[in-house]
Amino acid sequence: MSQDMFDANTPDHNSNQDPIFIAEQEHLTQTYNKLVELRDALSSELETAHEGAAKDLRDLSDEIRVDFGGADETMETLAAIETLNAVIDAYNQYHDFSVDKLRRILLALQRPYFAMVRLQMRPNRPARDIYIGAAGVTDDARRPFIVDWRSPVAETYYNQQMGETSYLVDGKERKVVLELRRQYDISRNILHNYFDTTVAIQDSMLLNSLKRHHSEKLQAITATIQREQNQIVRHEDVPALLVDGIAGSGKTSVLLQRIAYLFYQERETLRPDQVYLFTPNSVFESYIDQVLPSLGESNPQVFTWKSFMSKLGLSERNSGASDSPESLKALELALKDLHFQNEDFKEIRMHDTVLLKPQQIASALAKFSQFPPSPKLIALTKDELHERLNRRMGQLAKNEDLQEEMLSLTLEEQVELFGESLNPVNDEETQAYAKRYVDLLFSDAHEEVEQANWLRFDRIGMRMLKTDHLTAAEWLYLKMLITGANARDARFVLIDEVQDYTATQLIVLARYFKRAHFMLLGDKHQAIFEGTASFDELKAIFTQSHGSIEDIKLTTSYRSSPEITQLFASLLDPDEQRTLSSVHRPGIEPQIMAIENTNEYVTRLRKAVAQAHERDGLTAVICAHKDRASWMAKQLGDSVLRIHDNEPLPKEGVILIDLALAKGLEFDEVIIPDAQATEYDNSDLSRRRLYTAISRAMHQVTILAQGELSPALTCALATNR
Repeated sequence: MSQDMFDANTPDHNSNQDPIFIAEQEHLTQTYNKLVELRDALSSELETAHEGAAKDLRDLSDEIRVDFGGADETMETLAAIETLNAVIDAYNQYHDFSVDKLRRILLALQRPYFAMVRLQMRPNRPARDIYIGAAGVTDDARRPFIVDWRSPVAETYYNQQMGETSYLVDGKERKVVLELRRQYDISRNILHNYFDTTVAIQDSMLLNSLKRHHSEKLQAITATIQREQNQIVRHEDVPALLVDGIAGSGKTSVLLQRIAYLFYQERETLRPDQVYLFTPNSVFESYIDQVLPSLGESNPQVFTWKSFMSKLGLSERNSGASDSPESLKALELALKDLHFQNEDFKEIRMHDTVLLKPQQIASALAKFSQFPPSPKLIALTKDELHERLNRRMGQLAKNEDLQEEMLSLTLEEQVELFGESLNPVNDEETQAYAKRYVDLLFSDAHEEVEQANWLRFDRIGMRMLKTDHLTAAEWLYLKMLITGANARDARFVLIDEVQDYTATQLIVLARYFKRAHFMLLGDKHQAIFEGTASFDELKAIFTQSHGSIEDIKLTTSYRSSPEITQLFASLLDPDEQRTLSSVHRPGIEPQIMAIENTNEYVTRLRKAVAQAHERDGLTAVICAHKDRASWMAKQLGDSVLRIHDNEPLPKEGVILIDLALAKGLEFDEVIIPDAQATEYDNSDLSRRRLYTAISRAMHQVTILAQGELSPALTCALATNR
């Protein structure tokens, strides 16, 4: 279908004379009504089941006669309790299944489906119409009438390959014939339009969506995932995958769709807390936080490098992000010659009671002196310390003062701790209660042992590196080297804007999450900080840590107009420029001005901001750094909203933001107010920073220079001519 379908004079399909539109609206109405029926029936069923479950459990509970007087009576009591537990488990399973189905129905009611594919599954058999939505829904007979976009058969929609095509089911290829690929613009039970692809692919939904304004939250791209993006979303699970995409190629959206796809593929075993997502800053974190919930999935654990270190209790230290990786290598080399000293151990103390002294810890470790400092040595020592800790607690349970303290607890405290009131009839019972009391009182002590908090890592590390302090990265890396500490439950780690990570950060994360599979997304041309790892260094790090790394490129801009894409692409090497493209229609040429007079410059800047206020959407005034943004805030006053870290974006208006916070975000319009030579010289770093700033814009760019225009930009403009 021609792109001209979006011209103002081109009628939509929603004419009363269009039989296809009428038929599709009827199908949508039937589907929507079926969803409403399922919703109402399931809600009623859940309510009835809840009432019935409560009654059944009361009846069963009343029938249980607790009697532990003899062997037979005890067996009968335990069997009755087991029956009750089984009934509870069955109700819980039914409830969870029904609630999950209701969740999918409620999601589907917002937009039942966005596409349909007509597939001939077998030769000489009629083709089937398969409707694809954000959530899959089955009818009462458990037959799917809306297919989840992540299901295998939905791949035929994203492949964008008419005629003979295929999809994978359990690793086996299934060949089919795609006769029709239809897209829908739907709101609840109303069909606004439909678009057909029968010969050549024109992604009408994508082109239509690109005309829209920025939203304050990133939106799911489920209906408009392109073929090259789909290859990443559905990529086979590999130890490490690097996605190298130009600005606006949808890397972040693909990352989030990939997480949703993983949750679907591993729905029986994968929990949200086993997935870690690293974002560049808290503004970006707020920007993306609604995508997965809109797809019916929970958000994973989300961190910045700083918040990750804070979670590990290392927030008071220099994060170590800018450390040379040589310090980590030095720790590895020094480990071979490390000998523990008595001062390297510290006591385990709980509630002013010393449970294990440093000398006891040293002697426990000395039992295994045949092993060098290593995770094996620490594991054996931990086992020994757990045993010694248990013996120490047994001794404490015999302490008369502690027993007296226990017996002096109020009745409420006794019930809270023990689940019953204490009434020991002899010394044996008193000591048994005391042992339980000690275990409760010092329960965290075993965790102290397990976390190796009895080792003074600072003292050890400073001796190894011959320094007077350890950064957070060095401290954590040393702990991993000595104890083997790592995120054992983590299964997937995804890092956005990976070009802004240093080699030290990546080495630490690769080791800490050594059991997890990584997905790394970035654009080397947006590396706006000094000292970050090149993609070659990144590949070397993950090849060493995970055995291999695959890489995929994204070269199409779905964010910026052709004019804006051409401008930021002109800052790249000629060979790279030729590989980039935009799918947008021609738009507005960038405005670029260098103004010598300061007063005239400020006047022109204020005028640009005022004009932006007159237009719909969100405009960002992006400054090179925070100091420049502070100066700009004084010049622009209340005409702009200054955005700081931990603040969400508004839906519209004009904001003032520094480049580091603007990374990963997109805006209808961008004003770059400080494109002068003093802020952006002709270095590679300045080119990358300008590339990043310009590429935040979707539809319009205004570039102002207070004095001489950046030579990097001057060269780019000459290239464009």
